[in-house]
Amino acid sequence: MEIKDLHARQGNVDLTVEVVDKSAPRTFDKFGKQGRVCNAKIKDGSGVTITLTLWNDEIDRIDVGDKIKITNGYVGEWQGELQLSAGKFGKIEVVEKGAGAPPKVYTNVPQASGSEELEQEVEDEESEEVEEEYF
Repeated sequence: MEIKDLHARQGNVDLTVEVVDKSAPRTFDKFGKQGRVCNAKIKDGSGVTITLTLWNDEIDRIDVGDKIKITNGYVGEWQGELQLSAGKFGKIEVVEKGAGAPPKVYTNVPQASGSEELEQEVEDEESEEVEEEYF
């Protein structure tokens, strides 16, 4: 089975895929119990991607770069986008641990491209702001 063949409300999904991205976990309260959820982007051999929803302990076990096997998964839909999860009766197992990706820094500050010119522009702007503040 491949990702391109999946459709909404499909069960009994068996896939082996690679985790290419993982968002920061969010917490929620439901029926007085607290839980965690996060989304990961996965791709199969053809390069097609889909969102994988990870719940609670799954979040800690799965990292970017891991090759995972999803057995008896379920495809849902959220805001018109297909989302895969292990669901109530499925499981996710790590087949091969990946090298992982560098940790993401979540910030509201725009990320620099690493070029010296851009860094110099930022320094120049900061020094101009300081000059305006004091003069």
